[in-house]
Amino acid sequence: MAEARQVDVVVVGLGVGGEEAAGRLAAAGLNVVGVEHRLVGGECPYWGCIPTKIMVRAGNALAEARRIPGLAGTSTVEADWAPVAKRIRDEATDDWNDKVAVDRFTAKGGTFVRGTATITGPGRVRVGDEEYTARRGLVIATGTAAVIPPVEGLAGTPYWTNREAVEAATLPESMLVLGGGAIGCELAQAYARFGVRVTVIEGSPRLLAMEEPESSAVAEAALAADGVLVRTGARARSVAHDGEFQVTLTDGTVLTGEKLLVATGRAARLSGLGLENVGLDPAARFLSTDERMRAGDGVWAVGDVTGNGAFTHMAMYEADIAVRDLLGQGGPGADYRARPRVTFLDPEIGAVGLTEQQAREAGLNVQVGYVPLNQTSRGFIHGPGNEGFLKLVADHDRGVLVGGTTAGQSGGEMIAAVSVAVHAEVPVSTLLSQIWAYPTFHRGLGDALKALA
Repeated sequence: MAEARQVDVVVVGLGVGGEEAAGRLAAAGLNVVGVEHRLVGGECPYWGCIPTKIMVRAGNALAEARRIPGLAGTSTVEADWAPVAKRIRDEATDDWNDKVAVDRFTAKGGTFVRGTATITGPGRVRVGDEEYTARRGLVIATGTAAVIPPVEGLAGTPYWTNREAVEAATLPESMLVLGGGAIGCELAQAYARFGVRVTVIEGSPRLLAMEEPESSAVAEAALAADGVLVRTGARARSVAHDGEFQVTLTDGTVLTGEKLLVATGRAARLSGLGLENVGLDPAARFLSTDERMRAGDGVWAVGDVTGNGAFTHMAMYEADIAVRDLLGQGGPGADYRARPRVTFLDPEIGAVGLTEQQAREAGLNVQVGYVPLNQTSRGFIHGPGNEGFLKLVADHDRGVLVGGTTAGQSGGEMIAAVSVAVHAEVPVSTLLSQIWAYPTFHRGLGDALKALA
């Protein structure tokens, strides 16, 4: 093996967070090596945020066209998956080719290495026959992979993860979905709106179990309206495949479908990295970091591997903090009080901060303001498709919001106002005196604030 090459920083994993960190450090003049064994850009542009929202947008267009009767006349809608698949292949992913992303990184002065990285010691990384020594340190940004549950018979069958569901050039007649979280629900609704018979199997008592119970109810009603069969409180006991899938539930019920989508969560990619060689636990579920994203001496971690939310915006946020720390620029450290998240169903479900239950478990003196969206002025005007609600969670003792949910049309956009209020700790008294434009969906936030009292 050749002598180790001296560089400033090695970034292991060039998903959203890794690419951001590596590119900015290289643009700042550091000698940066970025290592990625798959596609630069990671899950988001190729199998996550971008292509799935193309699917959601297409499904929403079909749904909106079907709402014309009773609103504006008559309509006849014929779904066609072909233009959706073409947009994903040609416009979003370049047929799952990352040349543009690689060129974007190298144009900033970075060195790209395709391969699997192994950490061999403090500041040392081996990729194939090459070894690098990083003077300033390592950034770990290896992302997550789909969790495949240990269900009898599942291994070895041609099940799908989100990747196969996104890459599909044609749609099946029917699909079973294991998992009723955001990924499972979004893909279930999109597929159903193109005529696929979909059944969602969720082990928890409700869909979107980490969100407000009201969000779960909205999600289940929305899926049911699109013909999706939802089985909550149900777990798969075994899986068989003989041309079609048979999923046997623990109660003995057998469900069948042409395809089986496994969407039961994601886990950090940490095994096999050599983390033990820098004093970190390779068996950990996530890498713990301080407010500067330091996971250990000379090691920073950003993105999904930190366990602070598997979202592109979180990876970008953490990459910014790590870059500033590596460059000695200072600035604010990580603050996770106002983490926003959006489930891109129709209706969209935006949320930020604590749920009501989380706030009560934290011992806060909780106040809740709740308004059904169809009882707001814009909800009434919107008519069909106006399902949803606005819910605010406040700490009465401090007089500030600690969380909120904006479910409905543009729910993912409306949550921005609540995010600002939670992040900046804007007094509820100040928010109550705010002028809210009429007639908008976000004006309902004013009604929810009044309901706090």
